Amino acid sequence: MSYVAALPLSSPDAQLLAVIITIRAARGGTGNITGQDLQSLKLTNQVQTVNALRELGWEIPAQLLNGPPETPVAVTVPALTVEDGHPLPFGRQVRTRVSGWTTRTLAAKPLKKTTPAVRLAGLFLAAHSSPTLHGTLPADVPEACRAVLPNLLATGFLAELVGDQYRLAAAVRHVAGRLADPADTSEVLPTLPKQPRWVPPQFSADDWARWKNGASPALRQHAEAVECCALCALPLAHVASAFMAGAVAVPSARHLLAPYNAWKAKHPDHGVRAAQFTVAFRAEHGHGPSYGQLCAGLRWGMFRTLRMLVVGRLLTDGWLTETGPVPWTLRPGPAAATRGISLAHRTAD
Repeated sequence: MSYVAALPLSSPDAQLLAVIITIRAARGGTGNITGQDLQSLKLTNQVQTVNALRELGWEIPAQLLNGPPETPVAVTVPALTVEDGHPLPFGRQVRTRVSGWTTRTLAAKPLKKTTPAVRLAGLFLAAHSSPTLHGTLPADVPEACRAVLPNLLATGFLAELVGDQYRLAAAVRHVAGRLADPADTSEVLPTLPKQPRWVPPQFSADDWARWKNGASPALRQHAEAVECCALCALPLAHVASAFMAGAVAVPSARHLLAPYNAWKAKHPDHGVRAAQFTVAFRAEHGHGPSYGQLCAGLRWGMFRTLRMLVVGRLLTDGWLTETGPVPWTLRPGPAAATRGISLAHRTAD
């Protein structure tokens, strides 16, 4: 990936094709590619992309564009034909494994139907992800890829993105590119700590029914509004556990200061946007958003403890308010009211 990033190529289309050819030609300088391979990359303009590589001196026969799509065409990369000082000293087995990894990554569902820039960004981030799915954005990621990183959150390729720290989604665990190294302590990232999966307490339907029978009429009405919301369509166990488990403490900012400040710097208008979102959400759903729904709706990809801290700060700063410890009650706070953001009719949660 670094070898291709250093090439004088300006378009992500050309860089993506260069990755495929470079890996296949890594050992002897010549690799086979078919027209079908070219089509699968969904390039914006195949002719322009191929010509961009030809301008580097790469020998790409016309048959790749004009011949039978299933026929392999040998492409030569002169810089990879050298024996001494080879830039990519791959063995046969390693080259095959890397080529297979590239194919699997590009075929992953969150990347499959995206643009070349998004797929190239996915390759870079997957290549630099550890077995724990965490990674640090490499310095040589092309600028076109940096611009589309939010798309990787939207498609579900990334689970978290805070500054230059990220975590792959569990669904693409199989494409994490870095091997485990016991001597490598960098896998434990101080600004993006490994988060254990949170499992909500489980309650039976009878427990839930008894809880509702003991709740006030207003609280029961609110709980059933969330339970029966066709737009949220949440599992009953999820709704029940949220109402019955009580409030969860907001984490200390001490261990989350760096990622929180990085996130805040990128979202200077987060208070106004959060308040506006709760108004729109309530108008559509009939109840407030959860912390997760608020952050997901605003495309604020982050791990759970940081999400709790962010919403906690929004509450403290007065942009939002809630009827704690009742879930799904977020709404505009006093700071939002000074900007003219408030609910048309105050609801009793």
